[in-house]
Amino acid sequence: MGAPLIAMVAGEASGDFLGAHLIEALKSSIPDARFAGIGGPKMQSAGFDSWFDLEKLAVRGYVEVLRHYAEITGIRRKLRRRLLAEAPALFIGVDAPDFNLDLEACLKRRGVPTIHYVSPSIWAWRRARLRHIGRAVNQMLVLFPFEVPIYRQANIPVAYVGHPLADAIALEDSTAAAREQLRLPGDRPVLALLPGSRQSELKYMAATFVRTAKLVHDLLPHAHFLVPLVSRETREMFETALYAEDGLELPLTILFGHAREAIAASDAVLVASGTATLETALYGKPMVVTYKMADLSWSIMSRMGYQPYVGLPNIIAGEFIVPELLQEDATPENLAQALVNVHNDPVIRRRLPERLGAIHRGLRQDTAARAAAAVLPWLKR
Repeated sequence: MGAPLIAMVAGEASGDFLGAHLIEALKSSIPDARFAGIGGPKMQSAGFDSWFDLEKLAVRGYVEVLRHYAEITGIRRKLRRRLLAEAPALFIGVDAPDFNLDLEACLKRRGVPTIHYVSPSIWAWRRARLRHIGRAVNQMLVLFPFEVPIYRQANIPVAYVGHPLADAIALEDSTAAAREQLRLPGDRPVLALLPGSRQSELKYMAATFVRTAKLVHDLLPHAHFLVPLVSRETREMFETALYAEDGLELPLTILFGHAREAIAASDAVLVASGTATLETALYGKPMVVTYKMADLSWSIMSRMGYQPYVGLPNIIAGEFIVPELLQEDATPENLAQALVNVHNDPVIRRRLPERLGAIHRGLRQDTAARAAAAVLPWLKR
């Protein structure tokens, strides 16, 4: 028998990290396995053969998806044909549910076992999609313990594996080491700005973040800003906004990648909602969570929401422990004042790390071993 083909699809930077993490774990048990499908640079560094560009799938919001619908469906159609021809031993969809679930349903009908790694946010909105998930997947791997009862109630096989970021990020404070690595002075406030990993996010967030930084600089003139960006395209979009908003004189360093180092080195973080909010929480940093998208997309998603939070620290805690300023509230003035407040408030700086540390310890589950243990039985079948 030849080496088993494990097909995977990740749709954005956070999925690329999760996919690479799982590939490395599986290789320790099945070193001859082949991995192919759609993945980013981290998965490719782990030996993954990416047949299409991950960035093509990294689109969020109804309006944005509609704009790229033909291209995305064309990629899925070509991928489906290739996967059916090559008959993988297993398919693992890494997040990207709008792309992966239909693909998984087709493969499952053809006898390919399907695992979905990272639950869609059914605890936040669109819970009706549980029926579709049940038809599409043989098993769901979830990152958060509060997701398990939802799937058990729907009779969908589920395994809680913890979150790999909680394993990768040390429990101890690493601010000084990160500042030394980035060659930052230790006596100046450092503020990280994370406007998102997708081009579609930078379209709505870049100018707002630059304007916010200018206002914060007026209030904290000695502060230094760090802006980690994941691709050449997103860097160009942010640099364009810097020029357009007259922000070229800001004390600001753009980093290619190194988001975790930027967070670790910071005193406070302005972060676009998503996995980066969890990373910021795991480093124990005060933060302001924000997000903006097309007005129509926001209107649709707001009506479908089940809870008042969008930031993962608040969702996990079940209450607002960090501020959120979204859509029309996400003005540069509001964001700047909120960021300065969380930076200056001694109560927040004392108490918040304790709450965030409890979240970190709860998610630290040796995810690599648990995810691999959940996946391997399907290969044996």
